[in-house]
Amino acid sequence: MNRLILGTALALATSVGLAAQQSTTKTQTKVDVKDGKNVTVTGCVDRAASGQGFVLTRVESGGTPSPFYALVGEDGTLSNHLGHLVEIRGKATDVGDDGKVEVTTKTKVEHEHGDDTHTKAKTKIEGTTDVPFLGVKSVKMLRDSCS
Repeated sequence: MNRLILGTALALATSVGLAAQQSTTKTQTKVDVKDGKNVTVTGCVDRAASGQGFVLTRVESGGTPSPFYALVGEDGTLSNHLGHLVEIRGKATDVGDDGKVEVTTKTKVEHEHGDDTHTKAKTKIEGTTDVPFLGVKSVKMLRDSCS
């Protein structure tokens, strides 16, 4: 009986120690297209080949020579339009343009019994690009299907 009580007490003490060390991590990433040209294009929202992010395929309008764009920003809105025909307004950089894409990531770690920590990282892609980027400012659904 004493062993059971001792074992239970040790288990409780260990779990209290682990609970006191809990923390929560929050990450926010923002991607902006800088120095691009304002465009309005129509196409289909698909997942990027890498599995992260979205692309606009089957581009139909806007006088653009690009058959697709890597979409940046508004991921929450874009996920609602997966597989839809949409009209997107935003700033674009085409392949070979001297566009700038800026990625800012903020991370906050909240410690239950201690000071919170904050980090911020910024990455810039400048010069000629291998991929055309479109910074999404607005999305309008035209059809619920791309077919």
